[in-house]
Amino acid sequence: MKKIAVILSGCGNIDGAEIHESVTTLLAIDKEGASYQCFAPDIAQYHVINHMTGQKMNETRNVMIESARIARGKIKPLSEYNCDEFDALILPGGYGAAKNLSNFAIEGENCTINDEVKKAITSTYNAKKPIGALCISPVLIAKIIKGAKLTIGDDKTTAKTIEDMGAIHENTGKTDIAIDKEKKIVTTACYMFDSSIKEIAKGAENLVKAIIKL
Repeated sequence: MKKIAVILSGCGNIDGAEIHESVTTLLAIDKEGASYQCFAPDIAQYHVINHMTGQKMNETRNVMIESARIARGKIKPLSEYNCDEFDALILPGGYGAAKNLSNFAIEGENCTINDEVKKAITSTYNAKKPIGALCISPVLIAKIIKGAKLTIGDDKTTAKTIEDMGAIHENTGKTDIAIDKEKKIVTTACYMFDSSIKEIAKGAENLVKAIIKL
């Protein structure tokens, strides 16, 4: 049985991991006969947003504790991730990837990546194991792995930023995937489009199947 590590960034698309993308990714892994283990950095969220109003809330939350909501409590701190114990690594999207796992939402191409996230991606890549990224999370790959072929759909502004960071952007549709066979990287756009949950599930399924094939 293939074992896949999944890095979450909180719970909720505006300030954490996108729930639909995360759950459909876990479902796709299970449907393909593989197992998964969720990880998250044990850090404070950048901020907390009321998902009904879009307004900032006067409170603090922990990324790993919030991620545990999606993982049904079965989560480990990202500091414990060891690529030798897994066959692949996948990062669902949501603005948590751009606010908690990095500061891309604030700094753009000049962003920095959380040290534990950077170590997880780098060690997995150096071990020549596949890495998948959904929605906005491919920007993390673009910053770390120079020359990687990626997609965030067809958003010209974000695509240019990805290219400015040294990656190669490929325009794709809602459920399409971009595969960099040489670097073993698979990406899909998900909610970078105005997608339905059915389309999100299909994109996640396509990505997971490609990851397992790699």
